[in-house]
Amino acid sequence: MIEAGDYPLNSRLPPERTLCETMGVTRAVLRKALGTLEAEGHIWRHVGKGTFVGSPPVGSLQDLSAITSRTNPTEVMQARLMLEPELARLAALNATSVEVEEMRRCIRRTKTAKEWRAYEMWDNRLHRVIARAGGNGCMLALFDMLNGIRRAVTWGRLRSYGLGSGRDHHSFAEHDALVDAIEQRDTELAASLMRDHLRAVRRDLMQSMPDRD
Repeated sequence: MIEAGDYPLNSRLPPERTLCETMGVTRAVLRKALGTLEAEGHIWRHVGKGTFVGSPPVGSLQDLSAITSRTNPTEVMQARLMLEPELARLAALNATSVEVEEMRRCIRRTKTAKEWRAYEMWDNRLHRVIARAGGNGCMLALFDMLNGIRRAVTWGRLRSYGLGSGRDHHSFAEHDALVDAIEQRDTELAASLMRDHLRAVRRDLMQSMPDRD
């Protein structure tokens, strides 16, 4: 249901009782499924407020909203280019075989996604697994904060133009090569490939913005 877009990023899921009735499952089955989704980074929970789609924000929502109002897609991509190549380098150094397989699963799901919303969810998941695999909690927190800002600043605009990944989308080969480098423990190549991938993403992003100068 999340992948199909019934519950977009940052939206709140219905109460457990409603979900159980909708899907025809018991509370125990539902909670097990929600626990799996939370462990995989697809949802997060806020005590007293509910369960939300996406990664948990770092800092208060008000803080992220303030940053979002002062930035733009160009600045977000500059920040990603500074942070994520180093996260890829760390992942090549520290990733476990389980994490590498999780990266490949994300790639497989991007390739079979039927629409942009589903592709974006699994692409986002891939980048977070790479960030987590680096083993540095501080840098993962920075990634989560930047990712929250990125979604607010750029994701909604891309979604509104109905872009699709396409069978020959350049990201597929880039993702495969990146994860290969991580698995082979090639730290320099992993950082370089992540940088090249993000530059391609930046190019696509800028071309998709009809109001760009």
